[in-house]
Amino acid sequence: MEITFPDIPLYQGWGKPLRSESHVEGLEIVEGHLPAELRGTWYRCGADRQYPPMDGEDIFIDGEGMAHMVRFEDGHVSYRSRWVETPRYKLQDEHRRSLFGRYRNRYTADPLAEGISPGTANTSMLFHAGKLLAQKEDDLPYEIDPDTLETGPQTDLAGQVSAASLTAHPKVDWVTGELLTYSYQAKGDSTTDFAIYIFDADGAKVNEIWFNAPWPGVVHDFAITESHIVVPFFPLVTPSVEGLKEGRHFFEYHPDKPTMVAVVPRYGKAEDVRWFEGPNTTAGHMLNAVTEGSKVHLDLCLYSGNCFPFFPAPDGTVWPAVPPILTRMTFDLARNDGGYETRPIIPVPCEMPRTDDRWQGRDYSHGWVIVYRSNDGTSTLGHVNVKTGALDVWEHGQKISVQEPQFVPRSPNSKEGDGWILSFLSRLDQGHSEIGVFDALNLAKGPIARLHMPVRVRSTFHGVWVPEDVMRTGKYQMEAVA
Repeated sequence: MEITFPDIPLYQGWGKPLRSESHVEGLEIVEGHLPAELRGTWYRCGADRQYPPMDGEDIFIDGEGMAHMVRFEDGHVSYRSRWVETPRYKLQDEHRRSLFGRYRNRYTADPLAEGISPGTANTSMLFHAGKLLAQKEDDLPYEIDPDTLETGPQTDLAGQVSAASLTAHPKVDWVTGELLTYSYQAKGDSTTDFAIYIFDADGAKVNEIWFNAPWPGVVHDFAITESHIVVPFFPLVTPSVEGLKEGRHFFEYHPDKPTMVAVVPRYGKAEDVRWFEGPNTTAGHMLNAVTEGSKVHLDLCLYSGNCFPFFPAPDGTVWPAVPPILTRMTFDLARNDGGYETRPIIPVPCEMPRTDDRWQGRDYSHGWVIVYRSNDGTSTLGHVNVKTGALDVWEHGQKISVQEPQFVPRSPNSKEGDGWILSFLSRLDQGHSEIGVFDALNLAKGPIARLHMPVRVRSTFHGVWVPEDVMRTGKYQMEAVA
């Protein structure tokens, strides 16, 4: 069978499917020097196309999962990428063609795929209780070998998860070692069931909450504080099963619906959920959240409209994307009117926010984002002080597109922000990638080290840093030092 990919913008330039696994033992340092303390493994996950899509239509968040690993030890850096071999991947490999249709709509798949999950495990990696997992929010995660990236079994966390799926944006509390995760449409497509799970540092479940969402929509990310869990529900809604069988998009943007946010005590019950309502907005990614007295603050990249323009309104209207602004939402638990307040943290459009994971849910100052997106595809890294609004950026002036920043602490008990930022740098005019290593609190001076990659790393989504000692013990249990 001939293989021909459609001529669509997504498959041009950097987005052209790569479709190959790589292993490079010893990346070349082309600028600067690596810090001696940089020891550990950086895992990331992204989407690639195994075969041309069934109907010639594609969106950048679809495609088979490709896991990436960068290991730093004694100045030696190795890189490996490998397919996540889900049942979908294996079935398509057997038949040498794509068998799944419109994004997440299982009713548009080829009859050969009946009963096979469309899950791709293409969104993020998680390390907890000694296990490395590849994740996508429409399925349960897959265990991945932390050294070879070989795909292991799908897991329901030792039988402790009854939900149909788990999010690709769980939170690991680096101080307590706990894993906090959730499932939306937890009893299957188009259901409003929502489940929250908390596991201790050894992987044992310590709390589980089930409640009903306001609609069967997407909840791509959430946030935690030391005492609360914050779950935003934006108006991207899944049609009924009958609508999906008609071939409709799995998510549809509803410009007439509000934003609904659930705030629940970290170890609470369904009856403890407090609901807050605000204007129509959307968001994909949270930076952090903090509880301050009776107030819970949520910092996120907020869109005043549809963050996913490839998901139209139910009538087919396409709502163009608007620039996301790093915004603080404040929910006052002492108020009884059900509203909330918002204020911008910085006025510059940004996305893919990350923080120092030791301060996840704690009173914090520092965040890192992708900023300055432009029509030519270039972007750069920014460091924002959320308390002062100060923004520090890397002004590279080159044909470079950066991928999500990853914070790496200098030591387990170093102060907040004392460490490095890692990012895949897409050299748009040279056709290959680099890894940039930056001083986290001084991005403006540029990389302190750059590593040449003889391959092009198609855009990845999210990742996790696993320090050398955490890999050995299987546990994150560090300090948040003021």
